[in-house]
This record gives sequence, C-alpha cells and structure tokens, in this order.
Amino acid sequence: MATLPTIDHELLRTFVAIVDQGGFTSAAQVVNRTQSAVSMQMKRLEEDVIQRPLFVRQNRQLLLTSEGHTLLGYARKILSLQGEALTLLRQPDMVGRVRLGVPDDYVMRFLPGILKTFSQAWPLVDVEVHCAPSSVLSQQPPDSLDLIIMTREVGDEVGTLLRREPTVWVSAADHATHLQATVPLAMFEAPCFCRRHACNALDRAGKTYRVAYSSPSLATLQAVVGAGLAVSAWMQSLVTPDMLILGKQEGYPTLPEASIVLQRTSNTQSPIIDSLAEHIAEGFR
Repeated sequence: MATLPTIDHELLRTFVAIVDQGGFTSAAQVVNRTQSAVSMQMKRLEEDVIQRPLFVRQNRQLLLTSEGHTLLGYARKILSLQGEALTLLRQPDMVGRVRLGVPDDYVMRFLPGILKTFSQAWPLVDVEVHCAPSSVLSQQPPDSLDLIIMTREVGDEVGTLLRREPTVWVSAADHATHLQATVPLAMFEAPCFCRRHACNALDRAGKTYRVAYSSPSLATLQAVVGAGLAVSAWMQSLVTPDMLILGKQEGYPTLPEASIVLQRTSNTQSPIIDSLAEHIAEGFR
C-alpha cells in the first residue's frame, strides 16, 4: 500500500493566507515570503501533495476549486490544533493534577458543569474527585487534598462562602408519608448538623418521628424518599422535581439555613488549583 504524502504546515499556512488575503501578493506579506516563493509553495502543494488544482482565476479574481474548499476546512483545523498543542505543551503549569474533596450531595447537581468548563480551560490536567461527607472531609490530613467543598452551619464557615440557602423538608410528591402519625425519617449519618437541626425542630414542634433510614449518601436518601418510604431534610437546591417541599402548612417547622464553603487545604501555589477554585465559585453562583 502506497504511503500517503504528508502536508507541510507551512504550505497550509500560506494556502490559508492566500484565501484570507484574496491573493498571492498580500499573502506573501503575511507569511513573510516573496511572491515567487508563495507561488512555488502553491505549485508544490497542488502538483506534488494534493495533485489537484486548488485555485482557479475567473475575471481576474482568484477563486477556490471544490478541492480547495475541502482543503481549506481541514487546513484551518490542522493549524488551530497545532497552535493549541504548542501553547499547552510549552506551558508546564498547564499540565498536572488537582485533588478535590466533595460530598456526594453536590456531585450530580453542580460538579458536571464545573468540571466541563474546567476541562475546556485545562484539558491536560487530571482531576481526582474524592467523595465523602463534610464531617469526614473536614478531618482530612493537611495536603491530602487541594480543595474541599463542604456544608457548614451558618456562623461556622471556614474558607470561601460559595452560597447560603434554606434547608427544607422533602417528601415524595405522589405519597402521603409526611402525614403518618410517627413520621419515618431518612437522614444523613451522625454527626450531621442538618440531622441534628431537623430532629431538634421536630422535638420542639412536638411531632413524633423515628429515624428509619441513615446513609452518608444523598443518592440513597433520595431513592428512599422518592419511593415514599420516608421524609427527609436537605438543602433546597438539591430538591428534585418529583419531591414535595413541606412547610408549616403541612405541620413541619422551619429549618435553619446552611452554608456551602470552599476550603483550600493545600499550601501548594498552583495556577491549576487557583483556576479550579474560580470555576467552582462560578459554578455555585
């Protein structure tokens, strides 16, 4: 099988310049070559590489042939990718790893958009995501993670405040679990201040309950609540469309707000960590 010829990127650069400038003379100035050198490049590209005419003159106007139009699209892509690769690889700071700790509460709701925009800006950076409850993440050894997203009580924020929002009671919209005499609860495992606030609020309201399900995972609690097995309490932004928010009208007391914070735990000075922190802050706005 015959080996296909390669296309010199300088030939492509000159070819694109001719198209953009509308002629050989202007293109020669752009690529810093003489007009005769530009003509020789195109002769080589047409006869030796493509083996098809790329230009045709019509009424003293230089036009592309169908093959020229096809090559133009590929030429722009090739030159763009080459420039992108050189830019990335010549900047060591653009390559590396960042370690992010986050409760699974926020993984599905916020993380996809954050990681998508970050990967577009830093395509060669590896992101290690460690999921654990906030109570566990807050006890991680120094420098084991670079950034941690955590839920904190209002007034006990450590780090950068990302947002503050209400904690709400939730139940399945198509079930009447919240009307039971002894309300079954699905709560985060202790120690969890949301669990403590919820139970204390029910005690003060004189409402009978039992903690029927415990889990460190929001996905588990959502599955239990969605099946109509229990009532729960979590931050309002995490409520899904199939959930019913319960309030005083349904006999459920108001719960305190909670804060989501971003804590930088690594002492390493890195533009990668700085950039991910900025993307996280933007993603939670």
